[in-house]
Amino acid sequence: MGLALTNKTIDKYFGFLSRLDNGSKKKLIIKLTESIETKEDRKFNLRSLYGAWEDSRDSDEINREIRESRIDNRSNADF
Repeated sequence: MGLALTNKTIDKYFGFLSRLDNGSKKKLIIKLTESIETKEDRKFNLRSLYGAWEDSRDSDEINREIRESRIDNRSNADF
C-alpha cells in the first residue's frame, strides 16, 4: 500500500515540480509511470531448494552437534 496525498499536498508538490526544466519533468514522468505499472508477481518455487543441503549426517546427529556447540553465558558471569 502506498502513501495517499491530499489535493492540497499534491498542489504543493506540483508548485515545486513545475519549476523544473522540461528534461527533468520528462524523466520524472517516466519514473512515476514505471512505478504504477503492475509487475507480474514472481512466485517462489519451494522445490528449487530441494537438495540444497547436502550432509552425510542424519538429523539427530546434526541436532546433537548444534546443542553441544552452544555456550551458556550465564555460567560464565562473575559477580
